[in-house]
Amino acid sequence: MAVDVRDLTVGHGDHVVQFYQRDSELLAAVTPYLLAAVRAGEAVIVIATEAHRREFEAELRADGVDLAQARADGTFVALDAADTIALFTIDGRIDRDRFHEVVGGIVRTAAASARRVRAYGEMVALLWDAGDVLSAIELETLWHELGHEVSFSLFCSYPAASVLGSEHAQALHRVCGLHSAVLEPLPGGAWELLRRRTDVDVVAEFSAERHMPGSARRLVVAALEQSGHDELLVGNAALVLSELASNAVLHAGTPFAVTVRAESSTLCIAVEDSAPLLANVPDGGLIPRPAHGLSLVQALCSRWGAEASARGKVVWAELPI
Repeated sequence: MAVDVRDLTVGHGDHVVQFYQRDSELLAAVTPYLLAAVRAGEAVIVIATEAHRREFEAELRADGVDLAQARADGTFVALDAADTIALFTIDGRIDRDRFHEVVGGIVRTAAASARRVRAYGEMVALLWDAGDVLSAIELETLWHELGHEVSFSLFCSYPAASVLGSEHAQALHRVCGLHSAVLEPLPGGAWELLRRRTDVDVVAEFSAERHMPGSARRLVVAALEQSGHDELLVGNAALVLSELASNAVLHAGTPFAVTVRAESSTLCIAVEDSAPLLANVPDGGLIPRPAHGLSLVQALCSRWGAEASARGKVVWAELPI
């Protein structure tokens, strides 16, 4: 759903995103969001760059907010975005458990007094700007996951210039799908790129590391839940994706790409890796056997198969919606 920034109201539990061109646009949207929380006696968490924290705090003070008192009673927490990312990053990668310990701990502490919580974050934007788009999407997914554990409102922002271009269309669609509302306008024809890709739930690439099938599964589950698919379909898709992604890592031993697409009454899941499809072997050597993972894929799916690709091979499966 897209809304005009002038009409923005963020309800409890909402997760909205703004793509802004100028800092003045950011201030015009975020300051009322924070001010409304303070005036309602809610807890506020701001995780932003130093420059933006200064601007937000100056606006709040100008509106009569006693930030010293708010900090003292725990209703206003301001953290540096880069420093906070470092707390849950291990060897350059986001660690899910550390995220829930660090960021989840901050949110749970704020919510412990039975106050409603409003958070504003720029960590995803820093990751995207640094070229780590996959980590930005994974962090959005973890925020979404945390929202199932403890209820809070979340406002994210990205500089519009960093997300424009057809090369970002798939990732941008994914980011928008993880939010309950997207603030317009998004310039440069990016909305048209998004609209042309509304059939795609997930397009993402992963390295050949053992924990990456888990990251892929979480990404897919969050996307399907956000799209409103039922619990049974989401669970079956998670099982199928886990098996195909694990095979790519354990047997192909290469990085892999995941595509999940809803087409009419079918959910298509495809995992592409860089290992060649075995020639002159039925199903490329991918034979489901009793107690073997692919037997589960065969049982759950209406169809599945493997095809050669320019990269190596694609193993695909179709689940009825």
